Amino acid sequence: MNLSPILILTTGGTIDKQYFDALSQFQIGESAIGHTLKTARVVYPFRVVELMRKDSLDLTSSDREIIVEAVESAAEKFVIITHGTDTMAETARALSDQSAKTIVLAGALTPAAFHESDATFNLGMAVACCQIAPPGVYVTMNGTVFDGKRVTKDRENGIFCFVGTPA
Repeated sequence: MNLSPILILTTGGTIDKQYFDALSQFQIGESAIGHTLKTARVVYPFRVVELMRKDSLDLTSSDREIIVEAVESAAEKFVIITHGTDTMAETARALSDQSAKTIVLAGALTPAAFHESDATFNLGMAVACCQIAPPGVYVTMNGTVFDGKRVTKDRENGIFCFVGTPA
């Protein structure tokens, strides 16, 4: 069986935050995505490309253009973008014109390095979504696959929600 590989583009966000004792704060460090997938024993072919290391609140329209261009120029038809949760829905909408690929944004509310993080689950859902969803833009968070055009983050409750009625 020939499996189409998944391109995983990392942009930073909480999923890749690490605690630095000397600074007594969290900072986005080297991506944990490759290690997380290997630890989860994912055998589906993938490659990881780091685009940037930014908190999503610091992403600019120029950064989103870089993300869109990376997706457009990729040979892969399946793309996962790891992203900070605060502006994930905004980036999903910026990608909404991409109709030939299955694009899934995933992140975490707790860093992947933490034992009780949602990162592995959200990333696993993204890998599964790539394999079964038709071309389009999706967000996988909180055990749900969201249409990338109709999702928002409820910051007060720390969850993602459908905008309007889900299809």
